[in-house]
Parts: sequence; C-alpha cells; structure tokens
Amino acid sequence: MDYSLLSNAPLFKGMTPDDVEIILATVPFRVKKFQSGSMISQSGEPVNTLIVVISGVVKGEMTDYAGRVIKIEDIPAPGALASAFIFGNRNKFPVNVIAVSDGELLLIEKPDFLKLLMKYNLLLVNFLDMISNRSQFLSEKIKFLNFKTIKGKLANYILQKAGKDGMSVTLEMTQNDLAEFFGVARPSIARALGDLEEEGYIDAKGKNINIIDKERLAELTID
Repeated sequence: MDYSLLSNAPLFKGMTPDDVEIILATVPFRVKKFQSGSMISQSGEPVNTLIVVISGVVKGEMTDYAGRVIKIEDIPAPGALASAFIFGNRNKFPVNVIAVSDGELLLIEKPDFLKLLMKYNLLLVNFLDMISNRSQFLSEKIKFLNFKTIKGKLANYILQKAGKDGMSVTLEMTQNDLAEFFGVARPSIARALGDLEEEGYIDAKGKNINIIDKERLAELTID
C-alpha cells in the first residue's frame, strides 16, 4: 500500500508516510479493489467502516422523486467516504457511491477506528475537521438545490466562484459536468448560459465568464 499517498489524506494531515504505517499497524484493516462503474455502496446502507479511497475516483449521486440523477461530488484518492456518518444515530450512506475509475479502498472497522481516534490526538483533530468540513459542504449543497430555476443555480454558482469582490470566473466544469451537478439536461445549461449573456448579466467566452451586472445576477438567486 502507498503510505505516501495516504499521508496526503485529510485524515492523516501532518503525518509522514512512516507515521501512517505505524498507526495502521496497530489495528486490522482491509484493502478492497473496485472497478469502474461498480456500486461501492447504496443509499441507506449502514456506515460501520471507515473507507478511504487509496487510488482511483468515486462519485456520490442521488436520485430525486422525479427519477433525475443529481451528482453530489467526485471523491478522488485519498478522500474518505461518508466520514460524517460513521458515528451518530443515523449512520447510513446518504447517497449512492459509484466508481468512476478502477481503484482501491482502505477499510477499517468502526471499533478499530475508534481505538485509533482515542490513541492519536492528531488523528482525532483531523477527523473532527473532516466531518465539520463535510457538514458545511452538505449545508451549501442543500441551499444550492433549493434554487428553483437553472438560471438561479447558475447565478449562484458563478457568484460563489467569483467571491465578494470578483467580477470574473473560469468554470472548472464542462457543460456536461454542470448539467450532471445541477441534475438537468445539458442543453438546458447551454440555453441558460446563453440567456444570461443575451440578457446582459454576463459575457461568456468558453469557460471564461465576466460578470457585467453583479447586482442583477444576485437577484436571480432570490426566489
């Protein structure tokens, strides 16, 4: 196993590869291979294991009542799966986790992981940071999904990327990725971007977007 990669994981932040190897040697763990397209876990399954992506990429996605698939996020190595759901009364996977590529997972059973947290203070602090960051991310995602129109979603996305004082952004995702992220068809994204440009909110050249009227753009995020 590549302990150098694991030392870059948020869970092992501030530790050397040798530190990670010493820590993991104190508890049983498993390494599990997965193939592209395979289901890693299903929404509703119990989370009774710490799972870290050692190599490859997986994604979290959910299906709404209309049958639309909404992508939550990609999780590349060395990210952890459902870290905020290992403990608590409702420790179940909130979304489906699907493999984007071939790869491997590190698995540590919950009782053994708890022993590590109690033994290594830095590991505990890192884990608390992870679940706090995850809670903040999910909170922002829920707020984002509440926008009723595609233009409202796009406006919010652009404004978040630009920041308080920024007037331009470079989109990190393709239109296909945005469509998957928003849970809509790709033509809807292209049409909404075209509408925002035609109506004078933005000036778009490929992935580069200049905000023309930030105040009006912000109004689109108010339902």
